Parts: sequence; C-alpha cells; structure tokens
Amino acid sequence: MGLRRVPLGTTGLEVARLGFGGAVIGIPDYLTAGRRDDAGFMDAARDALIRAFEAGVNLFDTAPGYGAGRSEEVYGEALEGRRQDIVLATKVGVAPGDPPERWWASVKQSLNRLRTDHVDVLQLHGNTWDDEKAVWVLDEVVPWLREVREAGVTRFVGITAEAPSGGLEDLIRSGAFHTLQIAYNVIYQDPCDHQRAPFGVIPMARAAGMGILTMRTTTSGVLRKLLQAEFPELPAERIARLAINFVLSTPEIDCALVGMNTAAEVDANVALAADDEHRIDVDALHYRFV
Repeated sequence: MGLRRVPLGTTGLEVARLGFGGAVIGIPDYLTAGRRDDAGFMDAARDALIRAFEAGVNLFDTAPGYGAGRSEEVYGEALEGRRQDIVLATKVGVAPGDPPERWWASVKQSLNRLRTDHVDVLQLHGNTWDDEKAVWVLDEVVPWLREVREAGVTRFVGITAEAPSGGLEDLIRSGAFHTLQIAYNVIYQDPCDHQRAPFGVIPMARAAGMGILTMRTTTSGVLRKLLQAEFPELPAERIARLAINFVLSTPEIDCALVGMNTAAEVDANVALAADDEHRIDVDALHYRFV
C-alpha cells in the first residue's frame, strides 16, 4: 500500500497527501530539544528527508525563516539530484515599506540554499492578513509575483496564514494565488468547519481552484500538552497519530505537512498516510443526534 497522490488544486501538480514540513529541522528547540546545528541532529534530518523521498513523499515545504536558512540548506543537501522528482516549496516574507529588491534578494538566497534555479511554489509567508494588508498585497506584491513567475523563478505562487480573516478571503477571491497553506487541525477547525456543510476559507479556496496545504497538522504540540496533563500515560506518538489522521480524514485537504526529524518518524507517518481504511468520518464526528 503506497502513498496516494492527488491533484494540488488546478496547478497540474500531483502530491502525496503527506508532505514534509521544514520548521522542526531548522528552528532551534522548536517542538523538540536539541541544537539544530549539531552534527548528529543534522545527519538524522538529512536521513529523514531521504527516507521520505524514497517512501513516496514528494512535497517538501520550507522557508528562509526556519532557522535563518538552516532548513533550506539541509533540504538542498539532502534532495540534491532528486529535484525533478519532487514538488519544492518555500516562502518569502513581505512587509509594507520593503523595497522589492529585498524580496528578490531573499528568493535568490533561498534558491542558493536549496541548490536549484527555481521552486515549484513560492508562498507569501504570512501570519494573519487584515483588510489593509490584503489591499497592499494585491496592489504591490501581486505584480511582483507575476514578475517572479515570468522570470522562471517559481512555477506557482501561494499564500500562508495562521488563521482565517476577511483579508485572507479577499486574497483568495482575487484569483492571484494557486495554493493556500493554513493552520488546520483537530483543535483549530475553523478554516474547514464540518459542522456547517463544511464552511470556511478552505472550501472557499478549493472552489477557487487553489491547492490546500496544512500547517500545524499535529497542533504544534498543543494537543499533546493538553491530553498528557490529564492522561500522562498517553504516548506522544499516539497523540500525533490521532492529529495527523484527523487532517488526512478531511477530504478538502490535499496535503498535510508534518515536521519530521528522524527516519523512524517518517516510516510511522508514511504508514499512517497510506492507510486509507482507518480514516475518521469527520461529518459523523460532528453529528449531534443519537
């Protein structure tokens, strides 16, 4: 039983439903202890990336902000020679007042670290998008993104968000973006609320033809802390498995991004992602009547 691949929106790309998220191998002490520049940690991270590729994971997502470029560097080392067989995504930070030259410099540095001349998806690295910032993005940043695509630096453009907002809805409606990466998990269900049809920015983005990626798939440790406070005997691995399976059980999600820093984690998560027979019925989960 292998990893099933699905279309990433209307991009024409096909991706495994489990993707590799790069934050945990770049940001110091993020979710797990240990120096990210430690040789042993880096060796394990490279092994995890290679194991994921060999197991059928093909979407690899990272960002220059994940450890000041460290995550991108590790991706570049581990995935060199495999570029044509993967969907590579990174991000660029933008802020009002920044000259476009700064954005260009960031993208070029990312390409150097990733050891490639282009990425498949370049995403605006966002937290929340209020109305004012959304207007600025549409007026100032979207024209620049068109230049980036025309230069062959990226095939598609996307946007990331931690939470729904009116500004994010405006960006989705604009038709300027090909993918949405958003925080969605068993705790933060507002982006795709199956109590109501479903309802939210994820169904909106899908209707616009956008590919859907999830960040915070395992709740960034919140679910583990909550459950282990009351049930300390619960293994962290089982809690992570529940969280990943919930996201994979949501049909509106194309690819659940999960941070993994060992080959053993990759093996466990790939086995879970390949097991479609044990998905959760998210509609039945929210049904309130006996």
